Amino acid sequence: MTGIQMLWKGAGKQLGVTCLTMLVSLSMTSAAVAQDPPAVSHDTWSSGTPMPKAVMGAAAVVLGKRIILVGGALDWNLTGVLDTLVYNPASNTWSKGAPLPAPIFNPSAAVVNNVLYVFGGVDGPTTLDTVWAYSLQTKTWSAKSPMPTETQCSGAVVEKNNTIYVIGGSIGWNRLNNVDSYNPATDTWTEEAPLLTGRSCPTVGLIGTWIVAVDGDMPGEIRNGDLEGYNPFTNTWKTGAPDPTPRDAACGGSIGPQLYVAGGSVGGGTFLNVTESFGPNNTWATLAPMPQGTLWAASAVYNGQLYCFGGAAGWDGTVLNNVQIYQP
Repeated sequence: MTGIQMLWKGAGKQLGVTCLTMLVSLSMTSAAVAQDPPAVSHDTWSSGTPMPKAVMGAAAVVLGKRIILVGGALDWNLTGVLDTLVYNPASNTWSKGAPLPAPIFNPSAAVVNNVLYVFGGVDGPTTLDTVWAYSLQTKTWSAKSPMPTETQCSGAVVEKNNTIYVIGGSIGWNRLNNVDSYNPATDTWTEEAPLLTGRSCPTVGLIGTWIVAVDGDMPGEIRNGDLEGYNPFTNTWKTGAPDPTPRDAACGGSIGPQLYVAGGSVGGGTFLNVTESFGPNNTWATLAPMPQGTLWAASAVYNGQLYCFGGAAGWDGTVLNNVQIYQP
C-alpha cells in the first residue's frame, strides 16, 4: 500500500468515526427532546384568549375538539342572546357558530353522540322548557321534546347509557328539586327521584358512576354548601360532606375522581375566587384561587383542565370576557 493509499484509508476511518459521533450526538439530542415534554405546573391558573364579547350565564360544552358556548347575557338587563361562540383550545382562538334559534339566558347543556343539547333558561321574564339540539354533522339546530318542567340555571350531566340528567334550577324565586332525565335516542323524558333539597345554579359532575350536585341557591336564598350524590342505577340520593365555602353560580366540573368548584357568590354582593375540590373519600381540599373571582361563568372540562368563561365580577358588577384555565 502506498503512502497516499494509507493516508486516504486513515482519513476515511477518522471521517467515519467523526460522522458516527455526530449521528450518535444528534440521536441523543433528538431522544432528549422527545422524552422531555414541557413540564406541567399543577394547581395553577392560566389565561386564554379573551372571548369576542363579554357574557355571563352562558352554557359551555365540549363538542369534538372545540368548546362551544351558547346563550347568556351581555349586561344586567339579563336579556338572553342568540350567540354561539366556538373556542379552539389547541390554537387558543375564537370563531362564531350557528346562532341559537331563540335567545336564552342561564340554560344548561350537554353533548351525546356529537349532538349538543340546550335545556331551558329564561327569555325575558319567561322561564323556558325548550330543548334545542345542534348537530355537528349538519351544523343546524332543531327543536326536541320540551322538558317536563321549565327551569333555568339547572345542572346537566350525561350518565347511564347516554342519558342526560337535568338537575334543579328555578322558576323565578322558586328553587326546584326536580330531576328529569332525557333520552336523546328516543327524544323522551322521565321524572327521576328529586333532590333532597331544591337548588338553583348548582355545580354538578361525575365521580365514578355517581352524579354529584353541590352548592347552589337554596329556598330562602340560603347557601349552605349542601352536597348530594345520585345513583342513577338505583334512582336514589344521599348526602355528602358540604362545601366548606357555600356558594352558588360557581364554575366547576369533574376531572377524574375529583369535582372542582371555583368562584361563585355567597350573596349580598360578595363574589369569590376560592377554588376547592371534593373527592371520593368525602373530603374537601382548598386549591389555588382564581385570578378573577366570578359568578355565572360558563364551565367546561377539556383535556384534564377546567375552563371558566366570562361571568360577572359580583352582583350588578362588570360582565367579563376573560378565559380562566385551571390545571389540577
